[in-house]
Formats: sequence, structure tokens, C-alpha cells
Amino acid sequence: MCGLLGVARSSFYAWRARVESPTAARRRQLAVEVVRVFAESRQTSGCRRVAAALNREGIEASVGLIADLMRELGLRAVQPRAYKRTTIQDGQPAESPDLIGRDFTAQAPGQRLVGDITYLKTGQGWLYLATVIDLCTRMVIGWQLADHMRSTLVIDALGMAILGGHVTPGAVFHSDRGSQTGLNRSSQHQLVELRVGAR
Repeated sequence: MCGLLGVARSSFYAWRARVESPTAARRRQLAVEVVRVFAESRQTSGCRRVAAALNREGIEASVGLIADLMRELGLRAVQPRAYKRTTIQDGQPAESPDLIGRDFTAQAPGQRLVGDITYLKTGQGWLYLATVIDLCTRMVIGWQLADHMRSTLVIDALGMAILGGHVTPGAVFHSDRGSQTGLNRSSQHQLVELRVGAR
């Protein structure tokens, strides 16, 4: 054909490279829709959910094609973090005085402590971490890790703080209103009167 038309073969190949094939045109148009659906899902949809959303809108696309386009566009779905509820409020919380008056400061170490329980997802299941923090130094002075949220978890964390010599007599321990440990079932703020080894 190039010989009949008197056109250099390189010119033909350059023209062919510039012309967009129907497949390339469809991929380009589909890429715009993929970006739109991905953005509407707040970047949480993977290729299967994006393909399902497009097919519901009448835009036919296979999961494999959407996966390829998302890879080319650098779109990766953000997976929401696993959630586990750790604070379970007591059904009938007792009235208790606010011993620190919502003032999370301390004049000297060992006088005011705060504690909380958080969770960690591992390959073997959930682990629970109880911490005790000194409000003056902001240091973690006691902690304990276990596969349960019983009262011993918090008691052991407080015991570590006491054994380390970080707690003064009459110190105030502040925690949330959760009742899962049994330790703070009746009071949001408790005086630390624990002795090591006392259960």
C-alpha cells in the first residue's frame, strides 16, 4: 500500500501509532469512570466493587479489566481498620465525685495517673494492652498485655507502676467509664489503694 501511494513506510507506522484503536479509546473512557467511582467510594472500593458499580450504571466492564485499569492508574483501595469495641459502659453507673476536676495536669510525679485499655490485632487473635500514664511526666509507668480484659489486666498494670516506685500514697487513678474490667465499675475516678499482690 505504501508503495502504491508513494508514502514512506515509517510515515505509515507513525500514523498508525497516532491513531487510537477502538480498544484503547474504550479503555481511556472507562478509566475516567473508574476514577469517578473510586473517588465516590472515598477510595475504599476495590476492583470488584468498582466493576459492580459500573455494571449497575450500565457500563459493562469485567473485574479483570477494572483491575488492570486501577493498577495502571495507581488506584489502591484503602481498607478500613479492624474495629473492636473495648469500652462497655455500665448499665447503671453509680454517681462518683470528679476527683481531678477534668484537670489532666499534676504538680509532681506519682500523684495523678490515667489509664486506658486498647486492642491490638495479631495473627493469633486480639490482644489487650492496659497502660498507666503519669500526668506530670506523661510517661507510661505501668503496662500489661493479655488476651482478655478482666480486672487483673488493669491491676497488673497498676502493680507494675507501684512496684517501679512511680505511685505516691493517695494518688488518683483516672479511667474511662467502661465496666469491662470490673475495676472501675462504680467510679470513674478511683484512689489508688492497691497493694502489689492484692487481687
